[in-house]
Amino acid sequence: MSSEYHLDRARRLLADHPVVDGHNDLPWALREQVGYDLDARDVSTDQTGVLHTDIPRLRAGGVGAQFWSVYVPAHLAGDDAVSATLEQIDVVAELLDRHPADLRRALTADDMEKARAEGRIASLMGAEGGHSINNSLGTLRALHALGVRYLTLTHNDNTDWADSATDSPRVGGLSEFGREVVREMNRIGMLVDLSHVAATTMRDALAVSVAPVIFSHSSARAVCDHPRNIPDDVLRTLAANGGVAMATFVPKFVLPAAVEWTLAADRNMREHGLHHLDTTPAAMRIHADFEAVHPRPLATVATIADHLDHMREVAGVDHIGIGGDYDGTAFLPRALEDVSGYPNLIAELLARGWSERDLAKLTWQNAVRVLRDAEAVSRDLSVRLGPSHATIGQLDGPAR
Repeated sequence: MSSEYHLDRARRLLADHPVVDGHNDLPWALREQVGYDLDARDVSTDQTGVLHTDIPRLRAGGVGAQFWSVYVPAHLAGDDAVSATLEQIDVVAELLDRHPADLRRALTADDMEKARAEGRIASLMGAEGGHSINNSLGTLRALHALGVRYLTLTHNDNTDWADSATDSPRVGGLSEFGREVVREMNRIGMLVDLSHVAATTMRDALAVSVAPVIFSHSSARAVCDHPRNIPDDVLRTLAANGGVAMATFVPKFVLPAAVEWTLAADRNMREHGLHHLDTTPAAMRIHADFEAVHPRPLATVATIADHLDHMREVAGVDHIGIGGDYDGTAFLPRALEDVSGYPNLIAELLARGWSERDLAKLTWQNAVRVLRDAEAVSRDLSVRLGPSHATIGQLDGPAR
């Protein structure tokens, strides 16, 4: 059958079961590029060339719900990290105010379903990195009150209470305060996000959490052996937990040939005095110059489908989703270069024999169910337990 046949089927499926994407860094890109000047980056119009994301391309991609990442880098510490996170939350609110016909604030699974019924894109938030709470459970609760519905326990660096996948081990997974963070997240109904964390942290969190967890943007380590990916034993445990692993599109996490190339490209960025995650136009020119001399290994839609095939086999079809990481990475797979590309991935999976029933779970149903289940756990726990006021000093002892 022709690829156009599968693409037509994909678009029809996404009209009924749109994509819930677990992670998009548009807020940080707006901060870095234009200092949150939304007139300078009007996402109601095509922003190709400067952003991966805008409303027309979200529509073209069949996106029905988006977790906007309110990420701040780990070099912002303490109250600086908290303030920057609040600024990220603020720009998401401004986006929703500016585009009410297209974007709908969503705090619950019911809100997601209402947005879908209205033909709007449900907009949720996830905070990427436990440094955003500055070792404070009160701050955690405040972020939840402001609409943040998941917390990624670490970003690229360890926190004081959780080990990252890309840092040297510090506490061996979760410290006792880290376990208390997970318990409090369960109580308030905030999803525990295990992308970016060390495998030891994944296992500790799954052992503690009584609510389903998510991986907002992580793929399969058995397919690409990168520490940011999920080992098979964790994928199997995820099924018992009821959670969802949302496959990412970042080539250096999904394509083995891209791993070494990316390390060299990152070194080149640092040699030019830039952060390796910088995606501003100036940074992309430096990347382009490097790529002209050192051709970049290209991931494709098939690369992502390979990960999803494996994740479905190990975790089960009820425990997988999609988290592209748009506007948070310099490079993306061919045919997934921006948020309009999701139909290409669904078409590839249809061509591989995935049923429409299974694809509806992948795109929409699994993510909505996980949030609904976390809400149910929260209702039960909050009846029996009050807020935790434990401090890191009380649980983990003096700072080392």
